[in-house]
Amino acid sequence: MDMSEENDETFGIDVILQDEDKKAPCCPHGPTLLFEKVSKGGEKGRRFYACSACRDRKDCKFFQWEDDKVSEARLLAREAENKSKRPPFTQKEYCNRFRKFASLSLDEKKFCHDCQILLLPAEHAAHSSHRTSLITATQLRRPSVLLRPLDNKKSNAQYLFTDRSAHFLLDTLAGLGYKKILCVGTPRLQELIKLRNMEQKHETMKSLLLDIDFRYAQFYNKDEFCHYNMFNHHFFDGEASSSVLQTFLSESDGEKVVMVADPPFGGLVKPLARSFSLISQTWRKRQSQDCSNTDMPMMWIFPYFFEPRILECLPSLTMLDYQVDYDNHPLYKHGKTGRKQSPVRLFTNISPKDVILPKDEGYRFCSVCQRFIWSLNKHCAKCNICPSKDGREWKHCSVCEKCVKPSWRHCQSCGHCALPDHPCGRGEGKQGCFNCGSLEHKRKACPVKDQHRNKSQRFKAKGGAKNISNRPAFKRKGKRKSGAARRAKKMAALSV
Repeated sequence: MDMSEENDETFGIDVILQDEDKKAPCCPHGPTLLFEKVSKGGEKGRRFYACSACRDRKDCKFFQWEDDKVSEARLLAREAENKSKRPPFTQKEYCNRFRKFASLSLDEKKFCHDCQILLLPAEHAAHSSHRTSLITATQLRRPSVLLRPLDNKKSNAQYLFTDRSAHFLLDTLAGLGYKKILCVGTPRLQELIKLRNMEQKHETMKSLLLDIDFRYAQFYNKDEFCHYNMFNHHFFDGEASSSVLQTFLSESDGEKVVMVADPPFGGLVKPLARSFSLISQTWRKRQSQDCSNTDMPMMWIFPYFFEPRILECLPSLTMLDYQVDYDNHPLYKHGKTGRKQSPVRLFTNISPKDVILPKDEGYRFCSVCQRFIWSLNKHCAKCNICPSKDGREWKHCSVCEKCVKPSWRHCQSCGHCALPDHPCGRGEGKQGCFNCGSLEHKRKACPVKDQHRNKSQRFKAKGGAKNISNRPAFKRKGKRKSGAARRAKKMAALSV
């Protein structure tokens, strides 16, 4: 079941955030989350537990009704499955392996691309039939380049910052005086910090990577990496990893800490906000001065269209105009294969005027809004804001009394601005179908859509369009018998 936060025609799925002391059943990704079906009229439905990290049950099949009584046999089978999907080594074992690997000669340092693991000499023979290669010290310092990126956008997607975006983030945070960066799902930023420390020949900045991808444990010591699920604030190595985070969040000797988080874009906002708030609470407890009313400085990197949900959960954040790019994302990057503007933005509780966006990339300072904005984001005197969210120049609608996207037009029938070809007749605030315009259902339950889909499926089952052009043209002789007639003839033959 897709754990989407959007309702369909009959019901929606809501996440129920429970107290930390209430135990939830576990899947291979740690404690599950509790979900609840909510009907169109607001009536609550049956609750169930599902995976926190995977929104598609094809990726994690765990499902349990909240009121289910689970048998002992089922619990044992579940535990066995969870155990079978754990990393092949513990964090401590990975650290010991890395120390041994670092001491090897260059012709002994091998990496198995099939198993995605650094190989010690005794393991070379067992991987002789796999794709292996020697790796250099430079490659060892860039594991995000060496490892094969995971690309499930709904769970553990690894879209890696371009050098431009990574350098901007690091330069900005260093300029603001931060000496410790908590990298939540940002392995490339972690690498850049370590590389810069090496170039300057002394540690100017510390970093700790929290990531659900256990493969990174091969490249860092226990104080630099923790196997972590940001959707349920779960440390896979338990208290040992949790204590590493607590130590890192202590700002001794004036070392200011900031968190940079880059979750998968298909992730649910509410659980993510909960995890980031828990990290902020841990930071607050570790400070010597009174920080009871202060949130941990953070940057949450997410598409701009999630702004309402993010601000609903963390109202102290502000969305900046800076467009974050990714190397291996087909759309979220500049260039011929990407978009003109990336939709990914920075949400931060750091004062917007202190985050200086690069002038040579098209950003400028708005003295009225007291923040840096994209060049096409023109200040509206009527709204008294720089309204653009998507990087285009927005226009003011005097009827709606707000700025809207340039492609939108005011619709007299609907009473608000929308795309020119939108299904008309849906009044503002009403919920309808974006496919056919009906007010009786939503797009997911559109019967017209289902008819098209069923026709398409039947068409493909019979060979699809790819086979039509290859079929010889011919004229049918005589009238084709109906299905009923064919079945009657077949039954008559069988009865003989």
